[in-house]
Amino acid sequence: MEISKESERIFRVGILLIDGFALMSYSATVEPLRAANHLAGRTLYNVRHLPVSGASATSSSGIKVKAQAHFGEQIDFDLVLVVAGGDPLTFRNERVFQWLRHLSRRGIFLGGVSGGPAILATAGVMDGYRMTIHWEHAAALSEALPSLIVEQSLYVMDRQRITCAGGTAPLDMMHALITAHHGSAFARQVSDWYMHTEIRQSGEPQRAGLVERYDTTNPAIISTIEVMENHIADPLALEQLAELAGMGTRQLNRLFQIKMQQSTMAFYRQRRLEKSRQLLTQSTLSVTQIALATGFAGSAHFSNAFRSKYGVTPTAIR
Repeated sequence: MEISKESERIFRVGILLIDGFALMSYSATVEPLRAANHLAGRTLYNVRHLPVSGASATSSSGIKVKAQAHFGEQIDFDLVLVVAGGDPLTFRNERVFQWLRHLSRRGIFLGGVSGGPAILATAGVMDGYRMTIHWEHAAALSEALPSLIVEQSLYVMDRQRITCAGGTAPLDMMHALITAHHGSAFARQVSDWYMHTEIRQSGEPQRAGLVERYDTTNPAIISTIEVMENHIADPLALEQLAELAGMGTRQLNRLFQIKMQQSTMAFYRQRRLEKSRQLLTQSTLSVTQIALATGFAGSAHFSNAFRSKYGVTPTAIR
């Protein structure tokens, strides 16, 4: 997901609620944004709820959420999140699908929570994007749409798409979103507000997995790797990584040289190549699609980098 410092402009979020949505997933999505506004003392995030029809949407537990807008209206959003539960693969509403495709063509960021990613996929706006979904729906979704890149992750941020498995995972996803907009220190304040002290990064079930994987507890290293994991397709510059880590570029590079035995950007490139190798063996995407999904300018650039690391071409791996 593209990084941006939303220090002044209000970020506009639409929550498209599908009847039967899980209340916990919904709350874990919207409450961090409310807390961010409260802690900042001003409106950072303007959130509007959009039911599919009528004056409200009803959760799986019978709680109703009132409409503040309706999809298809002339309202500008920066991000629209679809929150769904039940059996999202049976959802069929062509007006909703058309609206999501319209938003996609306009370049609006789209996301899904719990069963919401299945609705995005059915609408045809997830082609070529990495994504995740609640484990309950993963197998059925992959069978119905085998070309999708479905990962077993808490959440995935890939360019203009963000998807989340639901449950309490939106707390971690919104921490990453708020970090991207307002920095890690403020995002930590929001997470602490909910006593969510163990922030999990996108690809792991809990943060300890990342610590064990790289054998370091240095908070700047861990937070930077987490940001890298969230920006595989749209790599950030060293200056952006250092800014989010709260230090200078030389200091961040020095930490990576000491802890990881390579520079920050060399480590970043290695992670992107590792992800590309995974996609080559686990997806049916073309080499060009995989190149773009892992942040390379084209297939030639990707193939050269891949051969340099692994000694073979991407085609040979496949």
